[in-house]
Amino acid sequence: MEERIPVRVIDGDEETIVEVERGANLREALLDRGFPVYGTLSRYANCGGRGLCSTCTVEVDPAPEPTHWHDAAAVRFGYPRLSCCIAVEEPMTVGLLDKHVWGQVLPRQLSPD
Repeated sequence: MEERIPVRVIDGDEETIVEVERGANLREALLDRGFPVYGTLSRYANCGGRGLCSTCTVEVDPAPEPTHWHDAAAVRFGYPRLSCCIAVEEPMTVGLLDKHVWGQVLPRQLSPD
């Protein structure tokens, strides 16, 4: 029997917990469940999960050790992680990011005082 790992997905104000097979690719698991990991254009034109286009970024907590050069740079400089480069090995929280154009993340809006 396959071991299933809980993944909490935060998409704006909505929070969903999904069960994912241990070792599953995070990008594939999110896409299979209808979660948007891409921006408006990159959902149609992307590298297919090979870690080349940098458009499937998400926030992950706890962040697993990077296994790909781009993810190592993301960790070093505090960028979001590539969901295509993360294997689900333990429970985690995944924050989906607002994106536009390619994989560009929209700046976070601070609420007025």
